[in-house]
Amino acid sequence: MRVLIIDGQGGGIGKALTERVRARLPEAEVWAVGANAIATSAMLKAGAQQAATGENAVRVACRDADVIAGPIGIVLADAMMGEITPAMAAAVASAPVRKVLVPVQKCSAYVAGTRQTPLIALVEDAVNAIALESQN
Repeated sequence: MRVLIIDGQGGGIGKALTERVRARLPEAEVWAVGANAIATSAMLKAGAQQAATGENAVRVACRDADVIAGPIGIVLADAMMGEITPAMAAAVASAPVRKVLVPVQKCSAYVAGTRQTPLIALVEDAVNAIALESQN
């Protein structure tokens, strides 16, 4: 199973997802794509087996993923202070695979129904969803 993790800014959520997916699903192939080099580096240091940076890397990697994970901003054009381009958001949103989105209350978006949950709990929930997907 190939898990594609996408993040931007400092890559903190992507780093946490990468570490926990690698620990929980050691057989999974983890690919990381950062909207910038700092985010990519953080995910690579966390254990991603493949990593790349930028819009075209997101578009290409989305074609080959079994699951895509990251903060909710990866499906919102111009999120993360403009790091997520419309083409990146469209590639993620239109990929015919399960998306596991961490519902952080940033990127000029409010996700109704979510509570003020610690980020680590959101990441753990996301990893649980990825693990369930790997069983299908």
